Amino acid sequence: MLTKKVRYGFAIIMVLSIKSLAWTGDIASFVDFGFSSDGLNYMFGQYGVQSQTLNPWAELFVVDVPRNTFVSGGRLSFVHDNPVIAGQDGIGALFRLVSRNTELVNRYGITYLLQGQLLYLSLDTTQPSSTGETIEFRDFERNESYRARLVSTVEGSGANLSSSFFITLERTTQTGARRSYTVGTPQVKRPLISAYRIKKVMIAPQGGAMVLVIETSKPTADGPDVRYMVETVSIQ
Repeated sequence: MLTKKVRYGFAIIMVLSIKSLAWTGDIASFVDFGFSSDGLNYMFGQYGVQSQTLNPWAELFVVDVPRNTFVSGGRLSFVHDNPVIAGQDGIGALFRLVSRNTELVNRYGITYLLQGQLLYLSLDTTQPSSTGETIEFRDFERNESYRARLVSTVEGSGANLSSSFFITLERTTQTGARRSYTVGTPQVKRPLISAYRIKKVMIAPQGGAMVLVIETSKPTADGPDVRYMVETVSIQ
């Protein structure tokens, strides 16, 4: 298994905990739809089932990688008006959203076969820390190492709770040269979000675009709702 990881140039770091959290809220599933051929645009989606209504829902996003922001018209969502059939996970809502927005996919040159190369994956099932975290990972193909520190700030409580975060990314190249990046928008206050976790880190097949998938946690009466967002940075 280790040989295979080295051959394909990625390392999966599994962060495990002996204490697990029984998620009972609305838990999203993340989907990597891929990059444009130049690595300048990236598309991802998420889907799930509302815990109260059991209605399936989905969201679709296209990101301008160098600017780390959504492209024009790059945020789409859909909630079905009927509950899922027993045993379904709501992915049909995402299929509907994608099939009805192929023009957006074509406009930004998204290629489904150009998905991100996985560099890091957290399998931690505990509640994310409200203060952030620090992770380390390698890109074996480029022979580079990374250290990412997520710093979050939580303000208020209850209905007045809000939070923000940013990530400091340190890169060490194969020659030993070091470069630092600051990723994120700490000035953006997100209402009702209590914690963040770096769930995945991926790199584009071409163009040097890095995507950090961030898991967010929102307290509810049924348990934490889990959603995903991404932060992007060009590392060429």
